[in-house]
Amino acid sequence: MKLYTALVLSVSALTLVGCDMPKEKINEPVALRVATFNVSMDASNYLAAEELPHKGASALRDALAQQHPQIQAIAEIVQHTRPDVLVLNEFDYVDQQHGVDVFKRDYLAVSQNGESPIDYPYVYIAPVNTGVPSPYDLSGDGEATGTGNDAWGFGFYPGQYGMAVLSKYPIQTDAVRTFQMFKWKDMPGALAPLKPGTSEPFYSAEAWQEFRLSSKSHWDVPIAVKQHTLHVLVSHPTPPVFDGKENRNGRRNHDEIRFWADYIQPHLSDYIYDDNGNFGGLGENQAFVIAGDLNASVESDDNVPGAITQLLKHPKVNAEVTPESRGGAAHSPDNPQASTHTAGWRKRADYVLPSVAGISLIQAGVFWPEPNAAKAELVRNRKVSSDHRLVWIDIQLK
Repeated sequence: MKLYTALVLSVSALTLVGCDMPKEKINEPVALRVATFNVSMDASNYLAAEELPHKGASALRDALAQQHPQIQAIAEIVQHTRPDVLVLNEFDYVDQQHGVDVFKRDYLAVSQNGESPIDYPYVYIAPVNTGVPSPYDLSGDGEATGTGNDAWGFGFYPGQYGMAVLSKYPIQTDAVRTFQMFKWKDMPGALAPLKPGTSEPFYSAEAWQEFRLSSKSHWDVPIAVKQHTLHVLVSHPTPPVFDGKENRNGRRNHDEIRFWADYIQPHLSDYIYDDNGNFGGLGENQAFVIAGDLNASVESDDNVPGAITQLLKHPKVNAEVTPESRGGAAHSPDNPQASTHTAGWRKRADYVLPSVAGISLIQAGVFWPEPNAAKAELVRNRKVSSDHRLVWIDIQLK
């Protein structure tokens, strides 16, 4: 009897302790800020044009080691806006030890102009196509130089205009998918450029067989946010300019954007394969954010018509809230869409687009202070920080 009483008391005590223990709910809503920022941290912001082919590959590493004021300004903007997940465009691809780790340690982890330091324990970087030599004449000028317009993505050295993802939450590195090597020809109905006034392909048959769709890369970076998984879909399509009447860059830009439109639609993504040879896109009802400098705008005459609306009008994308700023409105007071601009050249080019599934979109914004406001000096021009603005959204994962 005493043994029975003792067992009852023990179980009762455990039950009471259990009642006092906090219980983490399954799929409890989690709020976080996701941002994209083209930081102009490639060699062209640190070297003269004639130095790029020879010194470009080491330029970011050297600038980071010098407490460079432009990089300090970038860090100050990040510290001020404080995203939980941050996508960086035009952050040159160099080894992590001398690149993003230095940026984190010597800039983000150090107070800039009174802002609180910020820590991102998790990072993802990978190679990109910019500056990677091709053996073909991709520009059509009769010469195969392997650099500039003849690289797989425009650049003077491998890794120029690279990308990075910084996160306060664990990145599921083993589940990351990259699409650096995906061939443009393998996209059904690809907008292959033609020689002007003809039906003849602009690229040689040999070049087209090897042509990579991504001018940089496309990444699906899953992040574990407590009980949730958020897929951050990262890219930086080529600008739809700097070409000829064949519009090779405009067409590539369109299809780089289309890649994500197909990837998030299971019945359209069967053709897609990643760099490990796995086929298919994102599954149904997955939470995602498409983030990056997409070099496309509804205002632009340079883009192939409908390029960005492939995402803005996509049934799986929530584009109801458009990030805005007072600084953008003041920069182009005669333009009714100026408040939505994300670049000093008066266009909306940078996007953070959440999925309809699994996400509530709370608010959004662009870091662009008015001319006389605090920190307005940070966005004066590309030499000070960048010709792009940090764009953020606040979301709740549900």
